[in-house]
Amino acid sequence: MNPVTASLLAALAGLLGGAMNALAGGGTFATMPTLVALGLPAPVANATSNVALQPGAIASAWSYRTGLEPIGGLSVRALGMVTFAGGLIGSLLLVATPTRVFDLLIPWLLLIATLALLFGRRASAALHARLTIGPRTLVVAQALLGTYGGYFGGGVGLMMTATWGLLAGVMPHRLMAARTLMLAIANAAATLIFVFAGIVSWGLCVPMLIGATAGGYGGAALGKRLAPALIRGWTIVVTCVTTAIFFLRAYFPNIALF
Repeated sequence: MNPVTASLLAALAGLLGGAMNALAGGGTFATMPTLVALGLPAPVANATSNVALQPGAIASAWSYRTGLEPIGGLSVRALGMVTFAGGLIGSLLLVATPTRVFDLLIPWLLLIATLALLFGRRASAALHARLTIGPRTLVVAQALLGTYGGYFGGGVGLMMTATWGLLAGVMPHRLMAARTLMLAIANAAATLIFVFAGIVSWGLCVPMLIGATAGGYGGAALGKRLAPALIRGWTIVVTCVTTAIFFLRAYFPNIALF
């Protein structure tokens, strides 16, 4: 493919991914498939996507900064430290994962993210009505979420919203600011490892990064105006289609997808 065309596609995917992360999470569903379709091995595509989405995550977090507040008795700083440590561990695990193994894992990771989107809030509400869980459990859960965010990250924002709703009893609309900040922190930890390990494709990362930054800031502004049902419906369509494509790609390689 022509390098100019590839760069343009990467930038457009970044714009969409940054906006999705700001609106409901799941930006990886837009960026990673594009990079794989452009010819990158899956682990490199994942690392490149992560780095490209980082400025957009920071832009979104800055836009939402006035809404930050403690969650479940834990300060934002404490949550951030736990998330950063988990992000480092998860990104180190990705670097150590062979490409073929990651190819087989991706569909299942995407499926987890999709299920979190479809049923996370409903399951969270049902469990919260029956359980009361303290800050220590929240720390453990956040460490696991940070690790997942560093390793793959697809849907981790949705998972955070569902988990915090269960463990801290906070309504989703009050979690948007903290969620975007924790996404930025997990991405920052992973970025350090991926850049140091040399598994980032900078030729595609830079245009995607520019698009994601614009999408992240614009998406945060748009999220204050759009109906939640519209945002959720669009995200569900993207996640379900992407998950199905990656299952076909991993387990039915004779079907030409990308």
